[in-house]
Amino acid sequence: MANVYYDTDANLELIQGKRVAVIGYGNQGRAHALNMRDNGCNVIVGLPAVSKSRAKAETDGFEVVTTRAATEQADVIMLLIPDEKHREVFERDMLPVLGAGKLLLTAHGFSLHYGQIVPPETVDVAMVAPKGPGQMLRQLFTEGLCLPALWAIYQDATGNAEALTLAYARAIGCTRAGVLHTTVGEETETDLFGEQTVLCGGVTALIRAAFEILVEAGYQPEVAYIECMHELKLTVDLMYQGGMNHMHQAISDTAEFGDYVSGPRIIDQKTRDEMRKVLLDIQNGTFASRWILENQAGRPSFQAMRRVNAQHQIEQIGREVRAMMPWLNAPQKKAEIAEPLK
Repeated sequence: MANVYYDTDANLELIQGKRVAVIGYGNQGRAHALNMRDNGCNVIVGLPAVSKSRAKAETDGFEVVTTRAATEQADVIMLLIPDEKHREVFERDMLPVLGAGKLLLTAHGFSLHYGQIVPPETVDVAMVAPKGPGQMLRQLFTEGLCLPALWAIYQDATGNAEALTLAYARAIGCTRAGVLHTTVGEETETDLFGEQTVLCGGVTALIRAAFEILVEAGYQPEVAYIECMHELKLTVDLMYQGGMNHMHQAISDTAEFGDYVSGPRIIDQKTRDEMRKVLLDIQNGTFASRWILENQAGRPSFQAMRRVNAQHQIEQIGREVRAMMPWLNAPQKKAEIAEPLK
């Protein structure tokens, strides 16, 4: 079982006495910076000189400097830009001024685990990963609550990395809910596996396949969309609120029985074997290498797959069906969810 740490396990004064730099001011960066400032921390924001996020950070009242200057001036540096940008930004703007005794933090272990960032031995390196989007992190914080998080120590050069990392977790509010101790490797591999087999890859492939099968069988695509896509939120919300058993208690007995007898036919041994292969690709670095090379090549395959999926019939039908439901919020642009460097 995981060890969980709370407010009483973290000394907020440790980080209140430090200068903290948040590199990046996207969804996560803004939430981290605002929450820490509200908790009495001295926060600066590091962004490129031409960043479109500078105006927002300055409007929020932060001192905004270049990434290099922020790294040089701060005692604690949280890197909150996309994984694929870590190596370039770290080596160019951070490593030359990353003095001994500083604490370098990330909110995901990808770049550390797969060697995209190789910190000097003289600095502390750790991870604090809130388990939810930055907007929720900020909103819950303002309501006196917060998201849980995962935390890990990657390198303890000073002997104080654990205490200061927990102080950071408290500064952004996560120790209110509890922060689970893990390793950078465990967080990275489980996060990628969950995304690829369930949260993104598994779910989207399952929905498209079910939609296509119903349409091929002659059913109206609008009906297929509602049954296979739209109603998914109802089930997920029930599981999110109280787990699978809670969901089963809330749905009809017919639906529950269908779950038990048909679910194992879909997720059979062949599917489990493929899931294990996906996990192995994550563990041995095959997926990471493929993604790193894809970015180095300018993302040709990624952009092609994105275009193909955007043109699928389910997207056109989805827009038509959602137009019947004006109460739905417009989907957020990906740029608002990710951690943009620009």
